[in-house]
Amino acid sequence: MSKPQFWQPTADPQAASDPRLRAPSAQRNRDAILAVLSDILPSSGLVLEVASGSGEHAVHFAGALPGLIVQPSDPSPDAVASIAAWTTESGLGNIRAPLVVDATAPDWPIEAADAILCINMIHIAPWVAAEGLFRQAGRLQKPGQPLYLYGPYRRPGRPLEPGNAAFDESLRSRDPAWGLRELDAVAGLGAANGFGAPAIIEMPANNLSLIFRKI
Repeated sequence: MSKPQFWQPTADPQAASDPRLRAPSAQRNRDAILAVLSDILPSSGLVLEVASGSGEHAVHFAGALPGLIVQPSDPSPDAVASIAAWTTESGLGNIRAPLVVDATAPDWPIEAADAILCINMIHIAPWVAAEGLFRQAGRLQKPGQPLYLYGPYRRPGRPLEPGNAAFDESLRSRDPAWGLRELDAVAGLGAANGFGAPAIIEMPANNLSLIFRKI
């Protein structure tokens, strides 16, 4: 399940043969996300990123957290090529070649992960992608290990902020199966797959960091 239709990465106009994609949102949010990850990720181990998109996040996090091994993944061939190109350009030794992973698939080509990241996916994919994410995270992770989600959500008892309301409308106009998810429904998926209630951190531009831990 891919997200390129909306996050709209762009190729380098100066190099038509350059497979690297660029997602403006990744440049904007990567340091705020990294600040949270620096506090919640283990000092060593394997971090699986689901729906890595352009690959810019994976490279940024790998460079800032050298004790970790970052495993990016995406179902899109263009995204996988971009991730590989960014990885090669970075010269980093702690980021693996990207895996082809569809969140909805019954099996993923990985046996375990010490942490899982999923940034801006579940609202730009059908709900079955979120179900698959939590199902596989429940299989791959051990008690205490974090599953990190980032993005905008619908929160109980609170109206959507104008920007998020417009974003939600735009998503649903592109695909009725997309749209901002109810925070309670996402927490319910976590509980159904062996995770505790999420810690919630307010992020810039009305986004949230959700930190689930396997119990």
